Amino acid sequence: MAQELQNGAGADNGSEGAAVVFAAVKPWLVVESPKANDAVQFYKAAFGAEEVSRVNHPKRKAEQEIPLVLSAELKLGSSAIVVSDLIDDASAPMISDSHNRVCEVMHAFVVDIVKSTLLVQVKSVVTGSVFCLETGDVEAAVTKAVAAGAVAEGEISEGEGAFGGGRVGKVMDPYGNVWLICTPSKKGGDVAA
Repeated sequence: MAQELQNGAGADNGSEGAAVVFAAVKPWLVVESPKANDAVQFYKAAFGAEEVSRVNHPKRKAEQEIPLVLSAELKLGSSAIVVSDLIDDASAPMISDSHNRVCEVMHAFVVDIVKSTLLVQVKSVVTGSVFCLETGDVEAAVTKAVAAGAVAEGEISEGEGAFGGGRVGKVMDPYGNVWLICTPSKKGGDVAA
């Protein structure tokens, strides 16, 4: 029987002490400016996302109707994602009580990464991000996403694929992210490391 490990506990990482426990993972989707607000509206319409918090850029250019989005946290089921505009101003403050002041550091981190490695990919709308949403009604979820502006890729299929069997549909959102819409995965057996 496989031994259950908690966030790397038991791994040979050379550190002493208690295991690090993470409360959540929040994917951060960076979209081409100024499309983050549109992306938030799309995720609400397509997937029923609920906007939990938002931090807008404190300055906006004269030609902008709305400020750029530094971070918009969305709740999707029991998970969360963060959406932001691609901003090349590393000095922009990103402070919010709802984000526990972590956003300031995350903004600088995201800007540095985007500037150094992802700028070309984001500008050409090739993100390489794939997300899986679990639902009992794959057809209805795909239909809703397509009605909101996603593009269906292929047909809904059923089989013993990577998700433990069940129905799987695939859509691409207007921002280049792929969303696999799946029935809840079947519980598998023990996994050997």
